[in-house]
Amino acid sequence: MTHVYSLAEANLHEHSIVTIGVFDGVHKGHQHLIKRLVDEAHAIGQLAVVLTFFPHPDIVLRGLKGRYYLTTAEQKADLLTSLGVDCVVTHPFNDTVRQVRAADFVDELVQNLKMSALWVGSDFAMGYKREGNVPFLREQGTQKGFTVHDIDLIEAQGGIISSSVIRQAIENGEMEKARAWLNRAYSVTGEVVHGEKRGRQIGYPTANTAVWDEQVLPANGIYAGWARLGNERFMAMTNVGVRPTFEGKNITVEPYLLDFNRDIYGQQLEVSFEKRLRPEAKFDNLKDLIDQIARDVEVGRAYLESLKD
Repeated sequence: MTHVYSLAEANLHEHSIVTIGVFDGVHKGHQHLIKRLVDEAHAIGQLAVVLTFFPHPDIVLRGLKGRYYLTTAEQKADLLTSLGVDCVVTHPFNDTVRQVRAADFVDELVQNLKMSALWVGSDFAMGYKREGNVPFLREQGTQKGFTVHDIDLIEAQGGIISSSVIRQAIENGEMEKARAWLNRAYSVTGEVVHGEKRGRQIGYPTANTAVWDEQVLPANGIYAGWARLGNERFMAMTNVGVRPTFEGKNITVEPYLLDFNRDIYGQQLEVSFEKRLRPEAKFDNLKDLIDQIARDVEVGRAYLESLKD
């Protein structure tokens, strides 16, 4: 798989079938479209290409701040690769790009991706003032030698699956709902950094994980999930929050890896969230906190063991 960061950098020499979208989270709806595209492209000996954008257009167009992304650009590319995509183009989105006319952007697609077909959702539109809708693109295809295939969006529980509804579920701590729509447990990745070592002092050392400050975090609480270190996977009870018992102020992500005792500072850790066990709470003393952590570990271990069945 090739991952490039602009259309000009792609410069493909084989014909391709292309899909365009933000694909934040690469959720079940995205997977539905992309798997069909990959099958079709490979069946006719062409490349399967995904063109996505960074920053997220919502960030640029609406001036949003804070945590908004479900995936980093690299996470997204990895997820798309796992679906069989041959080339991921993470094109910059900025005030210049937003002013590009749809016909001109189509020219770039044809030139740099050797696009023979464009696959998009039925509500897709691109270019200046979203003028490049499906009927417009079909006309462009007739003129410039590519076809346009629109895919119906899939539904779950009576509604269209979207990144926004998944984002809301995660922010509410509804991890099982998010998992159903993502087709996997939600996860974040970051470097293990030094913290205040409170966990070590009470017998439950945690791996303080420096998560990208623009990626969505679950609601404050204790979660059962997994910690992946390279090719190894460990059960983990993860605290997301401010650690009120210790008068903390900044939100941290601190997984306690079960049956684990190694120094992993400076390494990249992926932390997934399968289930919220309880909200974050302030305890009157350390004994109450330690007793509760022990119960969390017991309940979380049993839950994660049940997922193996």
